Amino acid sequence: MKNVNNKKLKISSEQRNELLKALKARFEKNMKRHKGLEWNKVQTALEKDADKLWSLSEMERTGGEPDVVGYDKKAGEFIFFDCSAESPQDRRSVCYDREALDSRKENKPKTSAVEMAESMCVELLTEEEYRDLQKLGEFDLKTSSWVNTPAAIRKLGGAIFCDRRYDTVFVYHNGAESYYAARGFRCSLRV
Repeated sequence: MKNVNNKKLKISSEQRNELLKALKARFEKNMKRHKGLEWNKVQTALEKDADKLWSLSEMERTGGEPDVVGYDKKAGEFIFFDCSAESPQDRRSVCYDREALDSRKENKPKTSAVEMAESMCVELLTEEEYRDLQKLGEFDLKTSSWVNTPAAIRKLGGAIFCDRRYDTVFVYHNGAESYYAARGFRCSLRV
């Protein structure tokens, strides 16, 4: 995702060092998520792109616990997903997108999942990516996460979200304007 705000996305050198330290520790603790990948190559890619480091810091700051989940050989990019056990704490109680937010007459949430993801310069997970994440562990056992909704569903007023219950990944629908304390969203970022 491009920097939609055209602002400099920078973190301080201290924040950068703390973030890299946290990402490295998570990477080493969860090797099954990224078999065959080496941290030094990930770090080299991260150090080349300050904007992506800023986005990862936003994923971390909002409770996403980002980690490397793969490498796209064709694009030459490392793939990060939010790997927090539950939908990130500071990204809950949001409706799906701006249109949904504007349609609410009262009790509006502060923002929407799509807008927040855009402000962080990241993407909402797709349903396929969400299912891939669930192959790496058990996520959203108590919460749920909005996922990127196909345009045909969104055009009809709906949006989709996922969770894991009974050792099964479920995909549901809701009005895009709905929001719940236990529903947030998960992001992906390519570096």
